[in-house]
Amino acid sequence: MYGKAFAPEYQGSLTTLSVNSSLADVLAAGTEQLRAAERGGSPGEAARAGLAVAEAYRRLGQVGEADREWKASYRAARAAGDVGAMAWALWSGGTLARQRGALALAWRLLGLAADLGERGGDIVVRGYSLAGMAETGRIQGDYEAVGELHERLLAEARKRGEARHTVWALEGIAQMHRNTGSYDSAHAMFQEAAEIAAKADDRRGHAWALRGMADIVSVRDGDVERALELLSEAELTCREMNLVSALAYNHKMRGNVLYRAGRYEAARAMYEQALEEFRDMSEPRGEGLARLGLIKSLARLGRDRARTAQDLSELAGELERIGLRHACRMVDRAREEFGLTEVMEVAL
Repeated sequence: MYGKAFAPEYQGSLTTLSVNSSLADVLAAGTEQLRAAERGGSPGEAARAGLAVAEAYRRLGQVGEADREWKASYRAARAAGDVGAMAWALWSGGTLARQRGALALAWRLLGLAADLGERGGDIVVRGYSLAGMAETGRIQGDYEAVGELHERLLAEARKRGEARHTVWALEGIAQMHRNTGSYDSAHAMFQEAAEIAAKADDRRGHAWALRGMADIVSVRDGDVERALELLSEAELTCREMNLVSALAYNHKMRGNVLYRAGRYEAARAMYEQALEEFRDMSEPRGEGLARLGLIKSLARLGRDRARTAQDLSELAGELERIGLRHACRMVDRAREEFGLTEVMEVAL
């Protein structure tokens, strides 16, 4: 049995906040408690309130503010000699680094967080940090390296009855199955994640699971309308909770569904919207994926082949620089889709 989802990153006096608290409420409450802790000379409480502030800023796409706050949280935790709070601050910093496309830094910070969590006896931050490392490897496309870690973390989460962490692990493994063509397995895991999230009142996890289901329904079944319905349901949650990153990925997926259905003009509009959203929050991975969809849509709408080839080449270079190997393979497939492999060989 799984209990109700909880948000362990909301600590100290902020434990009354729920996993579904709006980010505006989290930011307001966290800032108020942070200022009170600073005035009262309580670095330990300042570290924990600062963690919530950093996470609210990160999820709102305000990366500069998030970067400042997680570092301040770490300094306060260190001053208090609170190893667990230091680990949580590093987890936040590593998660932000991954969001910003600094994958090597993300791996290093999350590794340090996991080590500190183990030293401090905080199994939750250790688990979250290892999960962050697994997710970093997954988005790079290194499934062989992190697949076993995903499975181990899923088993641990199931054993402890942690709904939110179980949902995360299921969605990560499902995404790997989807990207390697195991659509039935992927759909079953996304569906299980959605069911657990719904029962545990984890609205964020539920929205991400619906997005994954929509992808499978589109690519496997060709059921465009059902896929769009699932995305609309997820979008409602994203808007109500102000989940800007999840909303941008939802729009990018809507573009994918429309593209597969041959609705290229509508797909182009969705990719353009998602691209602007990703740029606003400085999220290069999402930006790269939205750019790929936009390039393909424009090609289908009659754009010059040489321009398409040039755009794909430039995008591949940026994705390779970030270290997104799976996304690079997607660019290669796009070249094959438009018969541009020979064009690239001549250009080289």
